[in-house]
Amino acid sequence: MQRRRSALVGRLVADQPGSPQQAILDELRRVILEGATLPGTPIPLAEVADLFGVSQIPVRESLKTLIGEGLVAHRSNSGYTVAQLTVQELREMYIVRETLEAASLTSAVANATDTDRAAIVAANNLLQQAIDNDDPLTYHRESRHFHLALTRPSRMFRLLHMLESAWNVTEPVQTMVHVAPSHRAALHADHRQMVDAFLAGDVEQLLTVAELHAQRLNSVIATLPTDTGLLSADISSTQ
Repeated sequence: MQRRRSALVGRLVADQPGSPQQAILDELRRVILEGATLPGTPIPLAEVADLFGVSQIPVRESLKTLIGEGLVAHRSNSGYTVAQLTVQELREMYIVRETLEAASLTSAVANATDTDRAAIVAANNLLQQAIDNDDPLTYHRESRHFHLALTRPSRMFRLLHMLESAWNVTEPVQTMVHVAPSHRAALHADHRQMVDAFLAGDVEQLLTVAELHAQRLNSVIATLPTDTGLLSADISSTQ
């Protein structure tokens, strides 16, 4: 009987045999961050190596890097898998994201150029289109772009790197895809208020709305299903 191919391997694209390790790393990261493969999906070392036409060594090194980024988990008896967060870990990562974002907003408002402000408006418009089209996948993707557009003008590059890394850890869950349309609409209403405050240069109002938005996010996260494999109920399963 032919062994069924891993869902993750089926989404990888290998341009040519003998791919360099960086290309393998980038492609594995891309597929995981897209969220098309559920947390807990196996990552078969040999199959990935065969696909890229390399030995298992560069694949293993790539997976070690992704373990360090919180995107891949490894257990000696079950191999490599897309990392699966517990409910508590997901909440913690949202706290990290919210804290880093809030720390950047004062500088972002002060340093923003017309180009930065236009990027924020454009990102918010794409979110509105996703709401209008009831398109949760696009909403999830554009929500990240919106929040990064808000923080990028801060020019706090180390902080922004940490924020992107924290956001990456939560991406396999695809949170906004799995919540009710009413929750996405309520969160987007917060986004509109954040845009208004940013464009007005009202840092106090922006921070107030950002805090309320964080509280709303926390309540929305609490609605995610815990019995579908999306999240792990056992913290030991992520070790």
